[in-house]
Amino acid sequence: MREIRITAGDLTLSGSLNDSQTAKLIWEGLPLEGRANLWGDEIYFEIPIVAEQETDAKQDVEVGDLGYWPSGRAFCIFFGPTPVSDDERPRAYSPVNVIGRISGDLALLRQVPDGTRVHIVKAGE
Repeated sequence: MREIRITAGDLTLSGSLNDSQTAKLIWEGLPLEGRANLWGDEIYFEIPIVAEQETDAKQDVEVGDLGYWPSGRAFCIFFGPTPVSDDERPRAYSPVNVIGRISGDLALLRQVPDGTRVHIVKAGE
């Protein structure tokens, strides 16, 4: 696993990227920065990484999953239900490549306002 640090405003959380092809592209593209867009309990923002939808891409994800949305070239942080969820689990608008997990008190992400600058770096940098 590749360890990362995600900072949104004053909030910093740790995460890790898996071994998928998309996660490797994102790791090689770090550091990344964007402005948070909120969609229910999901933060997403466009990044300059282009990756295709992987064969195991899915809409139903877990709280704490990190995803890449090929349709919008966006990095996604899932921390609760979204407007298309059927229950308390997150559901992406359309399939995402799950690229890793984030840890810590994910409820704190609800305090991140729309438009907040988000930074993703390799842990230790």
